[in-house]
Amino acid sequence: MVRMGMTKTMTREERMATEPIGRLMVSMTLPSILAQIINILYSIIDRIYIGHMEGVGANALTGVGVTFCITVFISAFSGFVNSGAAPLAAIWLGKQDRDHAEKILGNSVSFLVICTVVLMAVFYAFQRPLLYSFGASDATIGYAVDYLTIYLAGTLFVEFALGLNAFIICQSKPGTAMLSVLIGAVANIILDPIFIFAFHMGVKGAAVATVISQALSAAWVTGYLLSKRSSLKIRKKFLKLERGILFSIFSLGISPFIMRATESFISIVLNHGLQTYGGDLYVGSLTIMQSVMQLFSAPIGGFTQGMTPIISYNFGAGNFARVKQLYRWMIGLCFGFMVVTTATTMLFPEFYAGFFTNEAELVELVGKVMPVFMAGMLVFGLQNGIQPTFLALGQAKISLFIAVLRKIILLIPLAIILPRFFGVMGVYYAEPVSDILSATTASVLFVLNIKKILSKETLDKIR
Repeated sequence: MVRMGMTKTMTREERMATEPIGRLMVSMTLPSILAQIINILYSIIDRIYIGHMEGVGANALTGVGVTFCITVFISAFSGFVNSGAAPLAAIWLGKQDRDHAEKILGNSVSFLVICTVVLMAVFYAFQRPLLYSFGASDATIGYAVDYLTIYLAGTLFVEFALGLNAFIICQSKPGTAMLSVLIGAVANIILDPIFIFAFHMGVKGAAVATVISQALSAAWVTGYLLSKRSSLKIRKKFLKLERGILFSIFSLGISPFIMRATESFISIVLNHGLQTYGGDLYVGSLTIMQSVMQLFSAPIGGFTQGMTPIISYNFGAGNFARVKQLYRWMIGLCFGFMVVTTATTMLFPEFYAGFFTNEAELVELVGKVMPVFMAGMLVFGLQNGIQPTFLALGQAKISLFIAVLRKIILLIPLAIILPRFFGVMGVYYAEPVSDILSATTASVLFVLNIKKILSKETLDKIR
């Protein structure tokens, strides 16, 4: 029975090296795309319901939007695992070393538990002063504190649900991984209006619904990885942290962590600039535009998450010709998708704003600034495809540089400097300028390095 089960598992994983690319892409990426879209509905549905709360919707939406800085930073730590550890596990599966892949999984579980304890302690202790510094005002701080206090209680659920799910995907089981997200998202959609409106809990109700929903997702993922159905299992003997494995996870995961964590820092800088040069209304506009950006980034994130283990597995197996075909599809589709979706936001900004608020002044402001804010995304699809390709191939340093370039070297300084010359509009100009420069740089680095990366010498260096 064990031998038959192992044969079935190996056949499922080895299809990543043998199945026609078109069929494989659909089967691996479609569930991931749906999962990412469903997952993003957690925050977006919260904001839609909150933004339409009678009489207080705009201030409540702005207050919850300020907490985005902290909630994104918390979720960033899962990036070490879902974009760092899981691709490494896929590479080792390609090398036919299952024990090492399970050591990576076990170390990831322990790492996420440690992160949870530290993050909860820090943010519970300093949440109010942090929220003020991140763009909250006296009119919005109450909503921000109400939401964040409850949200922090579910930190471990967030880390497990977002981090460990990728270990199911790298087993060539994206449909199973999608179920974990679907369970939580459906629960959130149902629970949000109940807690917000029926129980009259307002933003507290939105937070309670989110925590319960994330708990359900985390329970599904953890339960699966402990079950006999999983070819990669959480085993007690592999939970002990090992320096070498942690170093490998950190080396590859630092880039997606920085990408995600700097989203938090960017929100802080943007919120502060908009509050300083504009006021609560402008901070509210950013909440709406970031929500729309998340909505269109989610399918890209799901697509690349589904493609990454395929590329990693074939790279680990030394099948470089197939790797080339895969990354060409990934980069091309990411670029095309972002061109089309970004164009719709630039042409119909008020349409998107209407989902989040019915306040005419806020809708009018979003109509003015969204075409500017989103313009750089017309070319950013190139980076959306290139950066995960580097990650899938174990190229931590290049991926890290690209992440640092866009967020830290370009966007944050531009968001501070440009408002001095252009006022509040300078905050909005910073986003497209950094997106265009970063995507161009990523493309040049890819062309210059990809041939050297696809070699046996490079593969042998990955441990």
